[in-house]
Amino acid sequence: MRKPGIFFNAVFTIVIVMVAIAVIFPFFWMVRSSLMSNIEINTYPPILLPRWRFGNYPNTLSVFPFGRYLLNTLTITLPSLAGVLITSSLAAYTFARLNFPLKRFWFTMVISSMLMPVSVTIIPIFIMWSSIGLVNSYIPLIVPGFLGGGAINIFLIRQFMLTIPKEMDEAALMDGANHLQILYYVILPLIQPVLITVGLFTFILYWNDILGPLIYISSNDMNTISQALANFKSGFGVDWKAIMAASTMSIIPSVVLYFIGQRYFLEGIVLSGLKG
Repeated sequence: MRKPGIFFNAVFTIVIVMVAIAVIFPFFWMVRSSLMSNIEINTYPPILLPRWRFGNYPNTLSVFPFGRYLLNTLTITLPSLAGVLITSSLAAYTFARLNFPLKRFWFTMVISSMLMPVSVTIIPIFIMWSSIGLVNSYIPLIVPGFLGGGAINIFLIRQFMLTIPKEMDEAALMDGANHLQILYYVILPLIQPVLITVGLFTFILYWNDILGPLIYISSNDMNTISQALANFKSGFGVDWKAIMAASTMSIIPSVVLYFIGQRYFLEGIVLSGLKG
């Protein structure tokens, strides 16, 4: 009776390992190429292991000022991250804990906003920022994070909040707490996994965003990492070792952040769907 179960478990494990290899292989290939010469990169058949040319990184930094682009990206990402966590938590608490007229209707409208293509709003939003003279600044990229945090973030946090008994809110109200105090002292400490999940999503979204900076930022000194990397690739189209080294440096912060918060990330995703 156990043989079929052992067989299917073995097959499932093999499939998972193959998928993991397929996912990790592009990252490995990028790092491997960043430690080789252009001749070695273009060698056929391909060389699997690098020749450990660590000098490629200092050479790349001499033409790709990673530190400046990192600071520019963090100038946008960190305030946006704070805005998303604050406003999405407030909105989620409103939908999860409070009663008000047309509550279901407004929540449906929030969820429905995910169906609207981004391309529909690009032009009118750009015209609005341009009319008040804030183009070529970081403000148009930061402010949207403080305007609700996005429907998917509100949905995830609301679903997580619904798993917390409302009796805790009632006990806090009886002790004289208001709703902001309940949210800050009671709810937020209990929903750390989903907050970390939303934070990871938001960080990666802003870190990898290239469309927004291309629209609003025209000064090279203000380029974000994604924007600068795209320009770098177009300017060094044949220098693959430099391109791969710059790409590796650009992806490392988001990878490190994911590994730090992966346990909370998985917990937040799983528990967000426990209750509707």
